[in-house]
Amino acid sequence: SGSLSRMAACPSIATTATCILLAVPTGYCMSRLSKTWQQKLLLLVIIPFWTCFLIRIFAWKVLLHPEGPLKHALVGLHLVAPDTSLLYNAGAILLVMVYTYLPFAILPIYAAAEKFDFRLIEAAKDLGATSFLAFRKVFLPGIRVGLLTAFLMVFIPSLGSYVIPDIVGGPTSEMIGNKIA
Repeated sequence: SGSLSRMAACPSIATTATCILLAVPTGYCMSRLSKTWQQKLLLLVIIPFWTCFLIRIFAWKVLLHPEGPLKHALVGLHLVAPDTSLLYNAGAILLVMVYTYLPFAILPIYAAAEKFDFRLIEAAKDLGATSFLAFRKVFLPGIRVGLLTAFLMVFIPSLGSYVIPDIVGGPTSEMIGNKIA
């Protein structure tokens, strides 16, 4: 039971951490743009939800397939060896899980960042803080509710993910959803 929960938690934690690391700068940048650009980028974040979940997963399986277009492009650019497997491994599971759950991290972080008073960052800089320190000590605590929501919105579904590991990870996937099934 303990090793089972560790098997499921590791990819789920990696997925959650990656999604939050990508969503924080995305949400920050989106909130700093004009309303027109915010709406356009928000649409791009939401568009994948217009396609069936299973179709998106199978599309990734086609892209990562040994004879798929991504594999051919990477081999052609000499970035991977011809015998490298892009499918049925932990990297494929992480990639597809991040792709799937990233909007669930971007949306709450963007919503929190949009309400944030960016004059606080300017004030911190005026008081001698570097841009990174102001970001870390002022902005991140200011959007903590969005960060917590993003964490929960990604971690909980990724913990019980069954379809993604089964389709792109193969029969040896060791996530809790696969073990239950």
